[in-house]
Amino acid sequence: MYRQLFAVDITPGKTMAAAVGAFLAPWIGVFYGPDRLVPILLLVVVIVLDWITGIAASHKDGTFSSEYGLREGAPRTIFLFALPVLANLFDMLLSMPGLFFYAITIGLIYHTWQSLTANAYRAGWGKWIPEPVMKMISSELKAKIDRASQRGANTEGGVLND
Repeated sequence: MYRQLFAVDITPGKTMAAAVGAFLAPWIGVFYGPDRLVPILLLVVVIVLDWITGIAASHKDGTFSSEYGLREGAPRTIFLFALPVLANLFDMLLSMPGLFFYAITIGLIYHTWQSLTANAYRAGWGKWIPEPVMKMISSELKAKIDRASQRGANTEGGVLND
């Protein structure tokens, strides 16, 4: 009966997504400030992509460890979401119109973008990354390859091998 009232197909997944969104949206405004949903969503997207590409890269180079991800990655992710909250508090304290929030959030987005791009290269997806972008992330890529080598990755000459 209710399906006839709506033009969309209501599924349990869509209902759950709507409930989660309805619960989280006001809290984003409380923690990060009003009208800041877009930069926070962008930060969420790049962090999720960083996790996905990091997992793919660690599977490829043989260094995957769920313990490492929980021990290192989860606290890092919490920290990445907490920094914009702190920046918003500084803005409120100094009566700034978002100066600290946007500077910190854009910086985090850029750094996480570099990380996910380097992870994508390590995962073997480098053919889709333009050469100018590779030059921009070269130091991040080198650091990731060095760290993977220290953890026992199969690398030779700075390039991951199958």
